Amino acid sequence: MLSGEKVSKSFGGIQALDNFNFHVNAGEIVGLIGPNGSGKTTLFNVITGVYKPDSGLILFKGCKINGLRPDIICKMGIARTFQTPRLFPSLTALENVIVGMIHGKKELTTKSDVKKEALYYLELVGMSEKKDVPASLLKLSERRKVQLAAALATNPEVLLLDEPLAGLSSIEVQSMIKLIEKVQREYNISVFWIEHIMKAIMATAQRIIVINNGKKIAEGKPAEVARDEKVIEIYLGAQ
Repeated sequence: MLSGEKVSKSFGGIQALDNFNFHVNAGEIVGLIGPNGSGKTTLFNVITGVYKPDSGLILFKGCKINGLRPDIICKMGIARTFQTPRLFPSLTALENVIVGMIHGKKELTTKSDVKKEALYYLELVGMSEKKDVPASLLKLSERRKVQLAAALATNPEVLLLDEPLAGLSSIEVQSMIKLIEKVQREYNISVFWIEHIMKAIMATAQRIIVINNGKKIAEGKPAEVARDEKVIEIYLGAQ
């Protein structure tokens, strides 16, 4: 569904991605883990067109998407969320979801149909009661849910999640995990998920990719990755 071959990106003298290979299969949840500054969000930015890779190839369903604008990539079927929710603060929760629909793959019809469908996505994430509340007045967990609803409203086939659990309480973490699993299962969306809460991603993803200093150092099933000596050294330090 989504893959990258020898993807590299540097900023000045800093090599953020170094010949990085990855793939996400249809209907799969893939976790992307690594220390802060390892290149995780840079990879998402390259995939979604925020940055153009210096070299390498990014394919979506076999089509090259290198260098395409973010809005075009979104319309093709790749949506994302951000670690810090990026919503329009003065717009209501419902209006933020409508913005997502405008940039999605579906052709808009009548105004009432647009509003009805946007409300559907808010209901899906459990935020319909806050539909008329400005985003600026929502708490973090609620903003994360509205951001997810807006991403889903673009009708994606691949969903990139950048630390959707960051800053949430333990109860909110469990709620968000169940929501992500429900969305993936019911809509058969491929999920590429950056996460620092190891217990959550190890229990949810079918496969884990580990990145450090822009390079892939491990890949496999969660249990395999958790036993990898290089991964243990990165997260716990050498003895």
